[in-house]
Amino acid sequence: MSTPVMAQDTNEDPYIWLEAPASPEAMAWVEAHNAVTTKRFEADPLYKTLYDEAYAILSSPDRIPSVSFRKDKLYNFWQDGEHLRGIWRRTTLDSYRTAAPQWETILDIDALGKAEGKSWVYKGVSCLRPEERLCLVALSDGGADATEVREFDLATKSFVEGGFFIPMSQQAYDWVDENHLLVATNWTGKDLTGSGYPYIVKRVTRGQPLANAVEIFRGGKDDVGTFSGVVRDGDGNQVEMLVQATDIFHSNTYVIVDGEPKQLAIPQKSSVNGMVSGRVIVGLDEDWSVGGTTYKAGSVVALDRAAMLADPANLAPTLIWAPGPREAIQSIATTKDRLLLATLDNVSGRITSYEPLPGGAWAAHRLPLPDNMALGISAADDDSNRVLIGAESFLTPDSLYLADAASNAAPETLKTLKTQFSAPGYTVEQHEAASSDGTKIPYFVIRAKDAPMDGTTPTVIYAYGGFSSSETPFYSGTVGKLWLERGGAYVLANIRGGGEFGPAWHEAGLGTKRQIIYDDFTAVAKDVIARGLSSPAYLGMYGGSNGGLLAGVTMVQHPELYSAIGIQVPLLDMIRISKIARGASWQGEYGNADTDPEVRAFWEKTSPYQNLDPNGKYPEPWIFTTTRDDRTGPQHARKFAARMEEYGLPFLFYENTEGGHGSGADVRQSAVMYAQMYTYFAEKLCLK
Repeated sequence: MSTPVMAQDTNEDPYIWLEAPASPEAMAWVEAHNAVTTKRFEADPLYKTLYDEAYAILSSPDRIPSVSFRKDKLYNFWQDGEHLRGIWRRTTLDSYRTAAPQWETILDIDALGKAEGKSWVYKGVSCLRPEERLCLVALSDGGADATEVREFDLATKSFVEGGFFIPMSQQAYDWVDENHLLVATNWTGKDLTGSGYPYIVKRVTRGQPLANAVEIFRGGKDDVGTFSGVVRDGDGNQVEMLVQATDIFHSNTYVIVDGEPKQLAIPQKSSVNGMVSGRVIVGLDEDWSVGGTTYKAGSVVALDRAAMLADPANLAPTLIWAPGPREAIQSIATTKDRLLLATLDNVSGRITSYEPLPGGAWAAHRLPLPDNMALGISAADDDSNRVLIGAESFLTPDSLYLADAASNAAPETLKTLKTQFSAPGYTVEQHEAASSDGTKIPYFVIRAKDAPMDGTTPTVIYAYGGFSSSETPFYSGTVGKLWLERGGAYVLANIRGGGEFGPAWHEAGLGTKRQIIYDDFTAVAKDVIARGLSSPAYLGMYGGSNGGLLAGVTMVQHPELYSAIGIQVPLLDMIRISKIARGASWQGEYGNADTDPEVRAFWEKTSPYQNLDPNGKYPEPWIFTTTRDDRTGPQHARKFAARMEEYGLPFLFYENTEGGHGSGADVRQSAVMYAQMYTYFAEKLCLK
């Protein structure tokens, strides 16, 4: 029986023309609305003050440079007022320890863009191990996710003449050896899936044109995409791999043996996360029953590399870690011969080092790091067991620790961020709100210790609620300086859809079950009001991307609870989502409204764009997006604003013409976004 294809609303939607990202008509509409919003904010004296404060924070030389290990050097990408697009640079560990490290510039993105007449944005680098001299540098035009890739030589600090080059595309690539790459890209201009990702993987040979690349694997146009990579350990072992993503969460994983892909018999909701001493590390997002043993969703297991390559269809995993009832994996990293797991325990950070023992066992020891902090693995060294760990909390500035994953010795404090706002007068609380099904939803409150509990504190609530992304405590100079210091309170809600408590917390809100995520957020808002911190006249909320969808749904379903709603780089038209940017790739999260009648029915009553009421009493929202966002796309925000305009509903719309899926392509653009946001909340929530 064929799958039914649901009718589309193209004939009923008068704003399809705004879906052309850079058409003259669409950009004229954008420019006109940008002018109105810019005039509105710049008329407020607070705006210039907030811009200057945001710019000073974002461009401050006192920020901790985030670094990665490459042989005997530390590498950093840095943006500031002098280097708006940034410089890639390096120093030694000894120099990095000092208050004023001596940096050597490797690549100047501003100078490159000026020389080539391009709006280049740096998107990362992959270097060939073990020498880590030859690198693949990814560059985006204006901040989009699509990149072009060029080979770069760290010894000469220059691009390699006649070296590897991959034209602009959504793509995946990795080194096999000095003369070969595994590449998934848009080979002919027609080789992307409906989601906009590559699905054909080829082996590219140095000195030969891309047209001569040898095809290794071909997925399907209906997949999300196929992505290539190479997993290595500190002993020189490597495994060439392919991941065929059938949706955003399900994939078939292949290992390449003697040039041929062979499917690896791991669950579809699992991922390979590295290799240590010949043991391939696999994270599980669903239960895996094999050999009479069931490994729980959220666990981490290991596979013997030699046995896996010999027989990929018959595997014998060994357990490394299994979660408790309030635990979840945050990230996984490897050093030369250690595995590092960053985990959450009731949203509090832990980092544990695992040593591989004979017979497949692992010895664990927790690294001695501060309690009650958000902890993250910043960098791990492939050539030693050195690891850099970041620690922060809402009121404690970031610290960067250097630890030895093979030792119980106390980590060395390398850097501590200077205080960016006055913290002593504030307090952090963790509360729980009962959602519509009785589930307790934790949330954090940051407020002044003497904040009146009479409902008059201007308060902003933030959440994300999707894609298993965990929201943990963070130190933010912009939140602190631009909002808290002026008397506002800030709330971070750990609603379902995220990964704070493992796969089940995420899966509770998938597809047509998604209303529970929105109920969770509403429960937190009502609990904040019930405790007396704020009230609808003083309460605002915001979210970006999937969180922008949360903001749109919240505005439509519960406008009575808020006086301000910020909607950033959002998804809002959930009926046509598959036709916009990367939207087709997220059907595993939201369901497929094109083919599934139940999903269609759910979003017809929930999608913000379709459910705006011409007679609705909504707070005037602030809607922010970017032209160069090729992930969610600016189309959702444009159409939502246009429909509000049609209905005579007030709104503020601003579209940054660069920036990609974020706040901006450089610190000036990001400062504009923060200044607009906090001017908006200050105006709407009676804070000055």
